Amino acid sequence: MKFVRFKKNNIEKIGIFNYDETRVLDLNEILNKSFLSMIDVVENIDNKDLEVLAKAKIDSRYQGNLVKDIKICSPIKRSIHDIICVGVNYRDHLEETQKNFDKGFDKPKKIVYFSKRAYEIIGPEDSVKSRMDLDKKLDYEVELAVIIGKKGKDIPEEDVEEYIFGYSIFNDFSARELQQSHVQWYRGKSLDTYSAMGPVILHKSALPFPIEVDIKSFVNGELRQSSNTRLFLADIPKIISEISTGITLEAGDIIITGTPAGVGLGFNPPKFLKKGDQVICEIPEIGKLKNIIE
Repeated sequence: MKFVRFKKNNIEKIGIFNYDETRVLDLNEILNKSFLSMIDVVENIDNKDLEVLAKAKIDSRYQGNLVKDIKICSPIKRSIHDIICVGVNYRDHLEETQKNFDKGFDKPKKIVYFSKRAYEIIGPEDSVKSRMDLDKKLDYEVELAVIIGKKGKDIPEEDVEEYIFGYSIFNDFSARELQQSHVQWYRGKSLDTYSAMGPVILHKSALPFPIEVDIKSFVNGELRQSSNTRLFLADIPKIISEISTGITLEAGDIIITGTPAGVGLGFNPPKFLKKGDQVICEIPEIGKLKNIIE
């Protein structure tokens, strides 16, 4: 099941795709409830609601809204905390980092965590407001995003799936000069509009463990990144169990799980983004996330 945040006549709503993804059905109309946001849905929807929605998505009586008549937004407009990021989680990206980004970067003995501020997460077809005045080395990073479904702390690896609501596609746009010029990566990762997610949240029931999905990015139609999440150095149970040890996770928290090789910085010479470029991130089971650089 694919959950969607959308606008019609400038009114924001939460919905689900119908069976062939030509229409978006209003979730509150189907359930006769008043969910106020996607985070509200993530935190409070129950199994009975999910059963009703599963039936509605294949029921022709629910016409909903044609996709062409609505604006699909990022599934979560603003995360409840800074986005939790995992660095160098694919071996090939580790190798290109050592070769082209930081020659002194040793293979981490433990998982690399950092955070990313997002005043507002942009969605599919939205524009990245590039700040070339601050940093001309604008880069892209396709990642699988994990959306936490309920509050948890000290979560055992074998119980991690219970705490997940679903998955989305994330583009971790990065200002590389800013990222390199500070000891910590926070500023280079956190410029406004440098976080994109969507087009949907795919409910966890559609991707049983272990998560093995293809992950790709394209710039102006050119394939740049191509890998599979089975090549993670640290898998999702390990990441969530470890980061929750001593740290409380909450419903609506977003964890992005790392990017494979093929980022702009990884080419010789580098292939950084320019104004007018189109970036598409794709995970087939979830969809495509397209953004334009302004």
